[in-house]
Amino acid sequence: MIRPPAALWAGAVLLLGIPSAAAPQTDDTAERGIPGDAVARWRPYSREASQRFGVPLDWIERVMRAESGGRTHLAGRPITSRAGAMGLMQIMPGTWAELRARLGLGADPHDPRDNILAGTFYLRLMYERFGYPGLFGAYNAGPGRYAAYLALGRPLPSETRAYLATVTGTVTGTPSGPLPSLPQRPPPALFVALRSGGGPVEPSPSRAGTQASGSLFVSLSSDRPDR
Repeated sequence: MIRPPAALWAGAVLLLGIPSAAAPQTDDTAERGIPGDAVARWRPYSREASQRFGVPLDWIERVMRAESGGRTHLAGRPITSRAGAMGLMQIMPGTWAELRARLGLGADPHDPRDNILAGTFYLRLMYERFGYPGLFGAYNAGPGRYAAYLALGRPLPSETRAYLATVTGTVTGTPSGPLPSLPQRPPPALFVALRSGGGPVEPSPSRAGTQASGSLFVSLSSDRPDR
């Protein structure tokens, strides 16, 4: 994705009053594998996504740490899993295509800002459907597979159990304590655009896999392959 040079963009912000998240530093700490800096390096973009979609910054950074460790490249190439998941938030190609269209993102799934925005929006959708901490299980395994786990008791893949243990401290996706509350919800228009013929989607931590007719959940319900 082509972006204007930093100096020109800064001038545009000053002249036009365009709000913008501060760009991360351009050092190579993420590629050099420095754990303390890799995820925090992208915090300006993560904070923007958090505010835009009403997802806690901590959740975004937990997922990024588990998915990519904050790295955009591995062995000199844009980070991509064996199954094809891409970028900082490891988004599958089909999911990326749908989220990109919904959010008006650029063409490059590895663009850090766009990848974080898409991944965070997807986390919000998974929260709306599965609550906490189920959103993390659905993010890893795919909403279809996670819904089958809830409805039919089908065991979660070992990768997903390990993933849940990493990001939440539980291997089942079942709350082990008080449910966290999300910050102020995004503007209702975000959810009106996702549901045909209905009002904004109301968050519900107890929601357990009911698929909303006419919503984005229908087209994003395929399982996510193991990586």
